[in-house]
Amino acid sequence: MNSIAHLDLPVAVIGAGPVGLAAAAHFVQRGLRPLVFERGASAGASVQDWGHVRVFSPWRYNIDTSARALLERSGWQPAAPDHLPTGAEFVRDYLAPLAALPEIAPNMKLDTAVTAITRLGHDKMSNTGREDAPFVVHYRDAAGEHRVLTRAVIDASGTWSRPNPIGVDGLAVPGEAAAADRIAYGIPDVAGLARGDYAGKRVLVIGGGHSAINVALALLVLQEDALATEIFWALRRDRIDKLLGGGLNDQLPERGALGLAAQAAIGEGRVNMLAPFAVERIEGRGAGLLVEARLDDRPFSLDVDRIVAAAGFRPDLSILGELRVALDPAVEAPPALAPLIDPNFHSCGTVPPHGINELSHPEPGFFIVGSKSYGRAPTFLMATGYEQVRSVVAELAGDHVAARQVQLVLPETGVCFAPPVVGAGEAAASECCGGAAPAGTDACCAKDADAKARGEEGCGCAKNAAPAERASAPRAACCRSAA
Repeated sequence: MNSIAHLDLPVAVIGAGPVGLAAAAHFVQRGLRPLVFERGASAGASVQDWGHVRVFSPWRYNIDTSARALLERSGWQPAAPDHLPTGAEFVRDYLAPLAALPEIAPNMKLDTAVTAITRLGHDKMSNTGREDAPFVVHYRDAAGEHRVLTRAVIDASGTWSRPNPIGVDGLAVPGEAAAADRIAYGIPDVAGLARGDYAGKRVLVIGGGHSAINVALALLVLQEDALATEIFWALRRDRIDKLLGGGLNDQLPERGALGLAAQAAIGEGRVNMLAPFAVERIEGRGAGLLVEARLDDRPFSLDVDRIVAAAGFRPDLSILGELRVALDPAVEAPPALAPLIDPNFHSCGTVPPHGINELSHPEPGFFIVGSKSYGRAPTFLMATGYEQVRSVVAELAGDHVAARQVQLVLPETGVCFAPPVVGAGEAAASECCGGAAPAGTDACCAKDADAKARGEEGCGCAKNAAPAERASAPRAACCRSAA
């Protein structure tokens, strides 16, 4: 869209989570008017769903720079920079005050669901005059259906509302929908508000990510009081080493500690590990469930009382049907971003800071940011989203130089170089980038060292980083490999 046209129109921001509100703050500081749509009844509604969970990163990584400037102008006092907030604290002490600022609050539409986005007078096939036409955001609230014109759209709606189903093929298994009252998705408060559903019960946790570890460790806490609680942890792929291996190598201590605690519990036998585990059918048996599966490719059945499916999330793309959006066919992220985050090629939690160049779509003026920009990849960090919106907002404001400057160095993750874990089998042999580089070599990983030993420039793992970034990037950046 022409950068001069429609300057009187607001910019739509879909989602009032941390990244959406950061975008709003950047727009305010640039003199542009955001219009923020939030499906929930308050800012940070999705974060409230996991309010009992403590985040991995301390406050100093969790506050956007423009948001901080606006808040401090109002007299807001930040929490201790090294404190690790829970989701509830994050909303109470940051998102709620940010959304209440007079520069932002009047432009918030709560309890409002965006149902579609298009170009005024143009369907997806229409070319003539398309880039000069404003966007039309269709939305629904308590008063009915409406539409509003905007000069640009930033989709920061996240993925929390679309958890992955249980099937290893990406679909729900037979019986999953019928058993919905005994299946929880994401990170339920098993040791708190939902304690009665899990205390003294046989619980199957499905998933190999940090969400699954959080649930398993919370169940272990519950088990200390309710001794009859049995915990079965099923990995759909036998790759627990990829997750737990970070340990003390992780510069986010809470994330490293999470992996170490889970590793210790597995070693002590307090958790029954099942891997690789593929559920084929779920059947109600009285108050319980019969889970029919394949364990290590052999038939296996298990009687449980509850299932927690913590198998990740995926983006809802239904509202984008009339926009020209380019997404990687596997990861469902923008094509320039997908190779940096695709777990099929590497396991790092560290991704190079990125912005307008990686997030642009064939539809000028439209951007997907935040966890939704990562599609189905699991490695998103809040600080990454803040850098995304800083860059995108600068571009929309006409500051093309600032939009392309890297202004973020992320903490190093240790999960890239994973040592063997109890029960991990032979999975440790396939570490990211071939594992760490041999001592004394000028290489970022084992594959890079092998390539240089053959007289080549290297394997290309670190070539995607910008020069300024390469100078300051943590070592885990080696896993930013080009697919």
